[in-house]
Amino acid sequence: MENRLFTNKHIISWLQYFSDNTDIDLEHVKILDITRKNKNLIPTVESHRTVLVFTEAGNKDIFYKMWTVGLGDCEVIYNEGSEPIGEIKRDPVSAMIDRGINASAGMIVLNPNARSTVKFGMDNKKFASGSVKYVGSEIRSVLLSKMKIDEQKNLCVISGESIAVEAAMISGEGTVIAVEYKESDRETMEENVNQFGLQNVIIVDHAGADTMDGLPVPDTAMLVVSASFEQEMSYLTGLNPEMEFVIYTLDFKAAASMRDILAGYGLTDVNIIQIAVSRLTSKNVFENQPAPWIITARR
Repeated sequence: MENRLFTNKHIISWLQYFSDNTDIDLEHVKILDITRKNKNLIPTVESHRTVLVFTEAGNKDIFYKMWTVGLGDCEVIYNEGSEPIGEIKRDPVSAMIDRGINASAGMIVLNPNARSTVKFGMDNKKFASGSVKYVGSEIRSVLLSKMKIDEQKNLCVISGESIAVEAAMISGEGTVIAVEYKESDRETMEENVNQFGLQNVIIVDHAGADTMDGLPVPDTAMLVVSASFEQEMSYLTGLNPEMEFVIYTLDFKAAASMRDILAGYGLTDVNIIQIAVSRLTSKNVFENQPAPWIITARR
């Protein structure tokens, strides 16, 4: 078994402490140890009313990050030490943004506004501003749905910044490899990772053995058709012949030829759709958004 800061014995002792000192129904508590790999606090709190969080000392901006994404009304139940003993305290996150974690310990986060469903299609205004031009939230929702994400899937997202961010929130037990060719886009991606407190995103500058060797092998890849598309497909299908693909393009010729191109990589189960979105402007005029083709493919 891996060496863990919080063992089963520690977890049980903290559960007993909170059971003795609060009226919380522990049956509905989600246990989250963010000292372990790939554990994301913010998405978990957003989707659960009660989360028992285990943290290590030195996490200086944990409450500030929660506050910046709209979790300021959540309540934190905690104590001042590293052991489940002593006085218990309760404060809203909004009152704790200037303090961090000074001891490895457990705390309960209560979110009365938690949602129980998977959230697709975040508003683009929530992402970090920078060099990236984000795809519309409606289109992103379809792409994420086509990726069939679950908590343990490993994903590779190429030039799909906001898609990588949302996928990482959903795939809490898996790894998201975000491929960004431009340095400025990688910097924006890092801002998003930091803003949302994502621990399961690895950013690389291209898809290849020299950048992805030793990383978790993706189950699904999402790609934007570009000049390097066939090079990426060649590497990814060689890495995992059973990998499933979701492909985005605004190029009609690329979409029309995609069946033949993908057949060359042994991908014969191919589905191609086009998505069109129109928005009603303040002048009561419908404004057409880019209408991409979305291709799904597998063996």
